[in-house]
Amino acid sequence: MRPTFVLGRIAGVRIGVHWSVLLIFAVIALGLAEGRLPEAHPGRAWPVYWAVGLLTAVVFFASLLAHELAHAILARRNGVEVDDIVLWLLGGAARLKAEAPSPAAELRIAGVGPLVSLVLGALFTFAAWLLDMTSAPGLAVEAVAWLAAINILLAVFNVIPAAPLDGGRLLRAFLWWRTGDRLRATEGATAAGRVFGWSLMVVGLLLFVRGDVGGGLWLAMIGWFLATTATMEGQQAHLRGVLAGVPVRQAMTPDPVTVPVGLAVADFLASPRYRYRHSAFPVTVDEARPVGLMTLERARKVPEDRRHAVTVEQVMMPLSQVTVVGAGDPLADLLPRVQPGAEHRVLVLDEDRLVGIVSASDVSRTVTWLMTSDPGGRGGRGT
Repeated sequence: MRPTFVLGRIAGVRIGVHWSVLLIFAVIALGLAEGRLPEAHPGRAWPVYWAVGLLTAVVFFASLLAHELAHAILARRNGVEVDDIVLWLLGGAARLKAEAPSPAAELRIAGVGPLVSLVLGALFTFAAWLLDMTSAPGLAVEAVAWLAAINILLAVFNVIPAAPLDGGRLLRAFLWWRTGDRLRATEGATAAGRVFGWSLMVVGLLLFVRGDVGGGLWLAMIGWFLATTATMEGQQAHLRGVLAGVPVRQAMTPDPVTVPVGLAVADFLASPRYRYRHSAFPVTVDEARPVGLMTLERARKVPEDRRHAVTVEQVMMPLSQVTVVGAGDPLADLLPRVQPGAEHRVLVLDEDRLVGIVSASDVSRTVTWLMTSDPGGRGGRGT
């Protein structure tokens, strides 16, 4: 899930938002402003209900963010780097760059999110009780009580032992500890996730048939998401098994064609060196030190009458936004960050010197080669 726009950074973690957040935000605000709040406390003006509903929805997403930040912060404390946090339609996700180093670390990273939601639920419960005792406005009490209930529900739902939920991570940590095999543990957690997801879809379909159209469709959509994501995690785990022990240098394209940082966009587009070979090129200083990534798509977006005056440096992706790895790094750890598309190329460095570039197709070719050359070997061993 790629963010539509970036809000900024909290505790050093980049926070992104997908456009689908607007949909669930609107559903929550509408449900509160036109449903729960006027039913519980009738007689107020509609702008009051909407103001409280919108504010409550904002606080709810802040609670989701706190849940995901807890995962991210504890992951970093356990030696796992974090790409970013993305809030989207069905909640949020902290994208980690690698696997947890041990079952204990997996347990800590997975368990802290539901724990934070449970603590928030308790705090909101206490706040609602305190507001009620001090005769605060009924709408405020109702909104805080809703936040308490939704955070407790979030904590309980997330500890269900099925991937990709936090409970699935907890189950994987337990199976990993019991068997000593991370791949088998992942397969067990993802199988549980698929069963749970399909069960929710069946229940959603039954609700739909019985007349609960909205609830049935929503439950079926959640089930579909869980089953699909669990399947993808299982595939990722299998690929990790295939790539166990393989360094990035085995998949990279060595000595890639580079673009000098001061080259004009017009010359970049006109040169056959760039136009006919690839869709993305590392931008370098002194032909070896990378400073960014240039794509043909970015170049073509520059108006024709400005291409001679605009340099590659002005329109490239800066190095801070490009995935960078070492040639000896495990290729399996790169899997979550490799995606199709020119802007998702991975630069391979030896210290600060460019030595190669990796695309999603490079990884696919490596996997195919390994599975073809050793069909019963790598793929069957745990990591």
